[in-house]
Amino acid sequence: MDGFLGIYLRDQLALGVVWRELARRAQRNNRDTELGAALGRVAAAIAEDVETFRTIMHRVGVRPNPVKTGLAVAAERLGRLKLNGRVAGYSPLSRFVELEFLAMGIDGKKQLWTTLRDLAGLAARLPDVDFDQLIDRAERQRAELEPFRVSVGTETFCVF
Repeated sequence: MDGFLGIYLRDQLALGVVWRELARRAQRNNRDTELGAALGRVAAAIAEDVETFRTIMHRVGVRPNPVKTGLAVAAERLGRLKLNGRVAGYSPLSRFVELEFLAMGIDGKKQLWTTLRDLAGLAARLPDVDFDQLIDRAERQRAELEPFRVSVGTETFCVF
């Protein structure tokens, strides 16, 4: 399939791969903590969502663009080089930025499922795909991370 939907789906796949890689990195950076356990669950769910999305793309005849997906992985890795307030190592700002970016990605994924269901008409073309369940799943992922995002943000930015 060519056209705007194909471009949109390829771009969204690249973003999904970025969020998946970010979630895995965040989980590794917080292993052996309650946050790490939550991130592990969310990372696994995001990985499943990426595979679901790949299946949807295949079913509507859109082939992934390996160059675009590879560039997305490279961009995520380059993002690790940003300043975080420490010369070396993981900082509270790094933790917060990871959580903030994951929240944005999950919110975007919820919007993606809604767009595919309502605007692209894929609910009619793929009646066996439960877009409502995918939307609910994104909401659960977001809800799982939100208390940590708030707590880490408060600890990071609180200046007393």
